[in-house]
Amino acid sequence: MPAANVENALDSDSVISLDTQSDSEDVQDDSGNIVLVGAPIEQSNPLGHEVTLLSSVTLNLGRMLGAGIYSVPGVTLNSVGSIGLLFVFWLLAPLFALGGLMVYSEYASMFPKRSGAEVVYLEQAYPRPQFLVPVAFAVNAVLLDSSATSSIVFAQYVLVIFDVPITPARQTAIAIAVCTVGMAFVGLSTKWSLRAVNFLSVLKVLSIAFLVFTGALVLGGFTRIRDPYANFRSPFSGSTTNPNSLATALVKTSFAFSGWHNAFNVLGEVRTRDPVRTVRKAGLLSLLSVTCLFFFANVAYVAAVPKDEMSSSGQLIAALFFQRVFGQGFAAKTLPIMVALSCFGSILAVTIGQARILREVARQGLLPYPRFFASTKPFGTPLAPVCLRYFLTVFVMVALPAQDAFNFLVDLVSYPGQVFTAATAVGVWLLRRRRSLAGLAPSKYRARNIYVSLYLLGAVFILIMAWVPPEPGHGDVSFWYATYCVVGLGVLALCGVYYWLWIVFLPWLGGYTIVEEVERLDDGALVARLTRKYHPSVAETDNREQQPLLAST
Repeated sequence: MPAANVENALDSDSVISLDTQSDSEDVQDDSGNIVLVGAPIEQSNPLGHEVTLLSSVTLNLGRMLGAGIYSVPGVTLNSVGSIGLLFVFWLLAPLFALGGLMVYSEYASMFPKRSGAEVVYLEQAYPRPQFLVPVAFAVNAVLLDSSATSSIVFAQYVLVIFDVPITPARQTAIAIAVCTVGMAFVGLSTKWSLRAVNFLSVLKVLSIAFLVFTGALVLGGFTRIRDPYANFRSPFSGSTTNPNSLATALVKTSFAFSGWHNAFNVLGEVRTRDPVRTVRKAGLLSLLSVTCLFFFANVAYVAAVPKDEMSSSGQLIAALFFQRVFGQGFAAKTLPIMVALSCFGSILAVTIGQARILREVARQGLLPYPRFFASTKPFGTPLAPVCLRYFLTVFVMVALPAQDAFNFLVDLVSYPGQVFTAATAVGVWLLRRRRSLAGLAPSKYRARNIYVSLYLLGAVFILIMAWVPPEPGHGDVSFWYATYCVVGLGVLALCGVYYWLWIVFLPWLGGYTIVEEVERLDDGALVARLTRKYHPSVAETDNREQQPLLAST
């Protein structure tokens, strides 16, 4: 059923039942775009249209300029073994991100009114088996998505600022506190959280620019560093060829660039005439600027910090940098304060984007109580998804050993994420073919195949090479190196079991078919509710009516 018909029916207070066993994989809206009615299009977004080009850029910057550049260079150097390879990976990561940006732009041009980004694109690219891919993504997003990494780095730098020894209890307590404040801010007001992200993003750019400027002073011989070029001599000395170490380095550097797509998560809230052009332009601007800042920030680190100290610095490379340049005085506290504020801004930016993803999952009917999680009451914000993220983030920080929490979380979130990255890259080719068979014109922002292939290649490399044992002393956790691979695949297997029980086995056992009902909530939000439609023979025998599959409020 076309989306426009859904709108008309909803306006007359009716509920549309869509049999998920229909032979039609997709339908077309008034613009000729292929859509699945399972997540209905909201012609008037109840979250409003507060996002501009500036907001789009700062949403990306707010996520990218977070914990990554201040926490992963030392770990990356420990993995690759040489300064030369360190710089190579800080140039490779944005290339893969550029490929992803082009892929996302093509998807967005097909579905310009849909927020949620990857969950929407996977839903559209893989409509069969019904619900399999969105269910897998939903379970993965609910279980693994959190703001724990930024909260942990914030806690570590706050303790450094006040010269307090870092202990697991202190780190966890401060991380939970900042997570609470940040997510409460997002849950109370979209407008003010966006303004805070804008302000903190400017501060983040200034802080990294200050770091880069300080690095230039080091190279110019204007600081206490006696030989700033020592690490640049024989730059590839000590380089590793171990595939696991190279994959780990790519995971860590890609983590630093992971916010390039954040604006796509709020595509439906962009108020410009061409939302896709806006978020695409924002992605290019933010990715280019961050690539330059990150590269020269690493130059600054390498100029001031001896190679062996940098390799063993863990997440505190930025604090070590300023201590080496300025000693233990007040000036050495300046950058850690900026790092802490950057991490707080990252918590805000990530929560804004990821809450929209969870809301989109709820609107597909794939979360329990979908009406509750899709609602924007009482503050006009996705409060329920924000609260869900909060509780999961706190659980992760409490459950994991503090000394391994950051590296393990980065690796764990990355591994199943690479599966979805590969699926997203292949999916754009599938949608092109489907649109061509339907006689639809090519996407306005069609990605070149070289970009699609690049995006796919990075994901496949990490998925395969992560299983190769690392060289002794180059692992990034204190336990078995491939634990995150096993746990990540275990989460995906859990998704498969959940799907089979919910969509296949229980309907077969109970004699019913899963049907979608699209309804409008009081705040104007559209949500798909999955219900049981019993087979006629069973219904006549047991006199049972259609019942909700997932409870709703």
